[in-house]
Amino acid sequence: MIGLYVLLAAAAGIAVGYLVRKFQIASKVNSIEARVARVEEEAKNKEKEILLEAKSKALELVENAKKGEQEFRNQIIKVEERLTKKEADLERKLKDAENAKEDMAVRKTEIEKVKDEMRELKQRQLEQLHKISGLSAEDAKKVLLEAAEKGSRDELALLTRKLVAEARDEANKKAREIVALAIQRCASEVTSEQTTTTVSLPNEEMKGRIIGKEGRNIRTFEQMLGVEVIVDDTPDTVVISGFNSVRRHIAKIALEKLIQDGRIHPAKIEESTEKAKREIAEMIKEAGEAAVYELGITNFPPKLVQLIGRLKFRTSYGQNVLKHSVEMAKLAALMAEELGADVPTVKQGALLHDIGKALDQDMEGTHVEIGKQIAKKFNLPEKIVNAIEAHHGDVEYTSIEAAIVDAADNISGSRPGARRDTYENYIQRLQELETLASGFEGVDKVYAIQAGREIRVFVSPAKMDDWGATKLAREIANKIEQDLKYPGEIRVMVIRETRVIEYAR
Repeated sequence: MIGLYVLLAAAAGIAVGYLVRKFQIASKVNSIEARVARVEEEAKNKEKEILLEAKSKALELVENAKKGEQEFRNQIIKVEERLTKKEADLERKLKDAENAKEDMAVRKTEIEKVKDEMRELKQRQLEQLHKISGLSAEDAKKVLLEAAEKGSRDELALLTRKLVAEARDEANKKAREIVALAIQRCASEVTSEQTTTTVSLPNEEMKGRIIGKEGRNIRTFEQMLGVEVIVDDTPDTVVISGFNSVRRHIAKIALEKLIQDGRIHPAKIEESTEKAKREIAEMIKEAGEAAVYELGITNFPPKLVQLIGRLKFRTSYGQNVLKHSVEMAKLAALMAEELGADVPTVKQGALLHDIGKALDQDMEGTHVEIGKQIAKKFNLPEKIVNAIEAHHGDVEYTSIEAAIVDAADNISGSRPGARRDTYENYIQRLQELETLASGFEGVDKVYAIQAGREIRVFVSPAKMDDWGATKLAREIANKIEQDLKYPGEIRVMVIRETRVIEYAR
């Protein structure tokens, strides 16, 4: 009986175990199916994201391709326009060249015709002269030329001396009156030209801070400001050297701010530089406004006034360009009043005559060329443009106002103490002046006097007559104007004298 119970219990246990195992297996199967379903769902979502991202990138690539294609088309259109323009210019130039060639051919024909007529006329005259005089052609030619040359030379010399003397006396008299009156009513300071600036230090230890570790600070300062900082044995002093005066003044202010603060490192150098640039810009603006206000000029645009202010930091032969320009404007206005010229135009032309020097350290070209470009950019009147480009004699005057501006420039630059030059340059200029004049034929001795304002040339009376001396003076003056650079004007005096010495015994 007991065995039966055991068998029944074992069978019941086996049945229960089977049922439990089956239930566990069913649960695991359901869990795996759910996981597979989730993975499939995630895969589908990922697939959608990838498709969306691929579509987005494809659209972006298409847009970029369209933009590149449009830019390329625009470049092609620009190139075609330039080529069309160049082709039109070339056709026009070819047409002009053909017209010029035709004109030259016509003129050549006319010249040849005139030459033939002159030859025939000359031959007839020679034949007639030979019949009349009985002389040979060469003898008659020599006699006629000698007589004509002697008579014409004497008459021309006398007439030239008379006209030149009368014109010079009258012009000098009137010019002295006007210039003396203008100078008497106008006075100005004189400043010295410098290419270095000195900065005082509170102590010697500050030099080490300026230099920095392994020269880091001084290199940063020089690279950022475009100047050279010279730290030598001079006590409590450093020197800032630079050709550009605006950068040099910015460097001075920046260095003074760094010394005052005491903290010197690259970041602080950059901060001080920006502050110094703003201060200099404000100083430039105030200087320009003060100059136009002093002269009563109200029609200049702000940008042009700012360019005028930059002249405060430019010097020429030791003369501050802004003060020189203001002084010129006053002198020119006084002379314009005496001569009945347009005073506002003269003032503006004088103030702007050296405006090119505000940018000549940053642009290529002479200050006259740059000044002309600036004047045209601001649509200034043609008289002012001519005054700017003619104040060094590069072009002819088109108005009396331009001549007055040039005269005022010479007066301001040549008055005593206005400009200075180094001793070496001064000696070199005098030597060049004497060497230039000595190269002419017939010159015995040359002396440069009055600090190079006058040159006296002694010629041999046996080799040169009065007419030749007059011609030589003009040739030397022209040569000086072409080959030498000098402030003001130089007087050329040619002296031809005959000395007869005899002794009474």
